[in-house]
Amino acid sequence: MKPAQHPTALRTAQLLNEAGIDTRVVEFEQPTRTSAEAAAAIGCTVAEIAKSIVFRGKDSGQAVVVVASGDNRVSEAKVAARVGEGLARADADFVRSATGYAIGGVAPLGHAQPAKLLLDEDLQRFDTVWAAAGTPFSVFPLSPAQLQALTGAAWSDVRQ
Repeated sequence: MKPAQHPTALRTAQLLNEAGIDTRVVEFEQPTRTSAEAAAAIGCTVAEIAKSIVFRGKDSGQAVVVVASGDNRVSEAKVAARVGEGLARADADFVRSATGYAIGGVAPLGHAQPAKLLLDEDLQRFDTVWAAAGTPFSVFPLSPAQLQALTGAAWSDVRQ
C-alpha cells in the first residue's frame, strides 16, 4: 500500500478533501478491481468493500450506480423498482463515458455525467468500508455515514 500517485486517484482524493471527508487514497501494486482482490490487498473482509455496480437506465439512458457490499449480489428488479425504470447492461464504454472511470475503479463520486445513485443498506453494518478511488489499483476508507453524506444517496435494500 502506498499513497495515491495516479492522476485519477489524486483527483478523487481532491474531491474527497473538498467534500470535507478526512481520508487517504491509497494504491496497490496488485489490482483491486474485484471485491475479493480489494479485500485481499487491504486485509479486510469482502463484505467491507463498497463495490460500484453500474447499470444503464433503459428509458433515460442514464447511469444507475449501486454502491453495494462486496459480498452481496445486486437485485436488478429491486434497483429498477427503486429508480423507476428498467435496467440494461452497461458495457465498458458506457461505464467510462458515464462515470469517467474504468470498470473495476468506479468511485462513488466525481462521475462524468449525472447518475442515479443507490447505497446498499447492508454497508451500514460496518464502521469502515473501502471504495474504489477511480482506478483498478486505488481505494479509500470511509464510514457508511460519510459515504451517505458524500453521495447524498438513499440507503436501499438492493440485495438479491
